[in-house]
Amino acid sequence: MFSDSEIPRETIQAYLETEYFAFDDASTTLRIGEANPKLAALHAVYGVTCSAFITACNPFSQDCSAEFNADRQQALARELEKPGLVAIEGSGRHPSNNWPGEASFLVLGLSLDAAKALGTQYGQNAIVWSADDATPQLILLR
Repeated sequence: MFSDSEIPRETIQAYLETEYFAFDDASTTLRIGEANPKLAALHAVYGVTCSAFITACNPFSQDCSAEFNADRQQALARELEKPGLVAIEGSGRHPSNNWPGEASFLVLGLSLDAAKALGTQYGQNAIVWSADDATPQLILLR
């Protein structure tokens, strides 16, 4: 399924197992391949047909300092202030490995192309994207 990627298979597997948490009143946990009724409800409330879960932390899955990651997340937050986008703070955490949770955003209404462009701009291996069926998909960028 992901055999043509430059990303190591064990890293892809970790992404597939990670739980992607959206905070705020919309608190929900996204899992790859599992339809999410709360996400579907958010799509409906905001009148969007898609969303992306994205971070600027730890480019190419290289463990970076908290300060470096915070600066990158702030830069991403500024990008997401564009009209028409709703960004909900979140965190991506693997349920059992020792990788620290990564500050992230669930961005409502962010198209697949725009999400891929942001992920690439911030040096990410992958993003999580959901179409109108509210089923998160892992989208590899390398």
